[in-house]
Amino acid sequence: VQLVESGGGSVQPGESLRLSCAASGFTFTTADMGWVRQAPGQAPGKEREWVAGISSTGAIKNYQESVKDRFTISRDNTKNTTYLEMNSLKPEDTAIYYCNTLLKNRNYWGQGTQVTVSS
Repeated sequence: VQLVESGGGSVQPGESLRLSCAASGFTFTTADMGWVRQAPGQAPGKEREWVAGISSTGAIKNYQESVKDRFTISRDNTKNTTYLEMNSLKPEDTAIYYCNTLLKNRNYWGQGTQVTVSS
């Protein structure tokens, strides 16, 4: 299983970013996918915060309350890729963002992509 995130960067408050997650090594079309984030200063693996999730077909999407009106999760099953469109970014969105999937009761994450929101 491999998950490779990209698209992070440094932006000012109110700006947008689009994250991508390229997946391989499993049957992407039958896997629910999600995004989690790790705020600065926290040890890796500790206190990762769930951000959004999407069902295997894309029909069901769920969001953390603090992002639901600003972020949009989507997927392209022809490209084995999941996206997170982030609009109206705030400084509190600063974190490392990880793509995530649960397969046979095991969680998988990519290496993460850094998002920094600062004026």
